[in-house]
Amino acid sequence: MRCAVLDDYQGVALTSADWSPIVDAVEVIVVREHLADEDAVVAALAGVEIVVVMRERTPLTASLIARLPQLRLVVTSGMRNASIDLVAAEQHGVVVCGTRSNSEPPAELTWALILGLARHLAQENATLRASGPWQSTVGTDLYGATLGLLGLGKIGAMVARVGTAFGMDVVAWSQNLTAARAEEVGVRLAPSKEELVAESDVLSVHLVLGDRTRGLIGAAELAAMKPTALLVNTSRAAVVDGAALVTALREGRIAGAGLDVFEVEPLPAQDELRTLPNVLATPHLGYVTRRNYTGYFTEAVQDIAAFLAGTPVRVLT
Repeated sequence: MRCAVLDDYQGVALTSADWSPIVDAVEVIVVREHLADEDAVVAALAGVEIVVVMRERTPLTASLIARLPQLRLVVTSGMRNASIDLVAAEQHGVVVCGTRSNSEPPAELTWALILGLARHLAQENATLRASGPWQSTVGTDLYGATLGLLGLGKIGAMVARVGTAFGMDVVAWSQNLTAARAEEVGVRLAPSKEELVAESDVLSVHLVLGDRTRGLIGAAELAAMKPTALLVNTSRAAVVDGAALVTALREGRIAGAGLDVFEVEPLPAQDELRTLPNVLATPHLGYVTRRNYTGYFTEAVQDIAAFLAGTPVRVLT
């Protein structure tokens, strides 16, 4: 059988795990470049029965799955992938399996973005390298500031604990968040989304994207934020209205944004987010760490071996 590993941007899929358990039964090919349209994906996957996808880099839609009649198994990193049509996969007899994923890396990157924005690290580093002015900005204190968390799951709770350690006043809100959960993590529960947004000096997004969370932060919420506030999103881009965010940043209605996720990835070269001076952006690095990659690809090999043996594991339904 043939197996294609898609979107291996760094070219590390085959060195992040031991693929020898399946080498006699499966020919593995690696696609490093992103395939931007469905026709390109279909051409690349001709004759391929197994596909390994990294998070949501390449969506496996119903129309795409229908054009891959030879496809039998999809392995995704993580146990959730909103870009795979699981109903279509089942209808076409395609098994979809997942792998473990660690919550610590995106929490760590969240703090990299918060600190980078607060202390103007990208600007100061660029100025230093260019032998420009020695100190050109004044940093923002996090101690005593209010950290607002939109969502308090595993990742949000980790971010909260670091904020508390920095001496921040941490407050959280989501549609299902209870006072008991907030107390368990050691943070305050905001009475409403509106009060969370208005109170936050740093607003960080940690929600799963769904019908109820899409566009949850829109023009009204951005207008209610402090003009000195920072917005950080390492979750899913569509939780924040993209056009409204660009307008708010361009017009200086908020001080800045730290972004790791975008509605179109890779981010188009002409996108304004690449040039706005009050944006600190990273190319969806939240989960991109050695430990995560080792886990993803090690369990991908296990998923393939189990499927070949007729006993699939970690099946997503």
